[in-house]
Amino acid sequence: MKKVYYLSTCSTCTKIMNEVGVDSSWECQDIKRHNIDEATLDAIKDQYGSYEAIFSKRAMKYKSMGLKDKKLNDRDYKKLMLEEYTFLQRPIFFVNGKYFVGNAAKTVNAVKEALKKA
Repeated sequence: MKKVYYLSTCSTCTKIMNEVGVDSSWECQDIKRHNIDEATLDAIKDQYGSYEAIFSKRAMKYKSMGLKDKKLNDRDYKKLMLEEYTFLQRPIFFVNGKYFVGNAAKTVNAVKEALKKA
């Protein structure tokens, strides 16, 4: 199974999805329309070790809500991501039972490698 969680209004997501070769064989979920569910978020957290690891501190709301000045714990990060899609790093690819989170070149290359084995 190949799935991508993305934001349709994000040009970076679109660029990376094109680079990876997302086509009609992929299941695509626009997180603005249908935010990620708790079970999936928990599975990603299990792979990455914490909710903070997949939380976007670049989101505009992070600063505007004053979160950068607060001491957040993992439960807080989870709650925020489930309530507001902008706090989730993106895109998130699911390939061969593994999640790949974010837009770093290293992550994109890892997705490409995983697809070669698919």
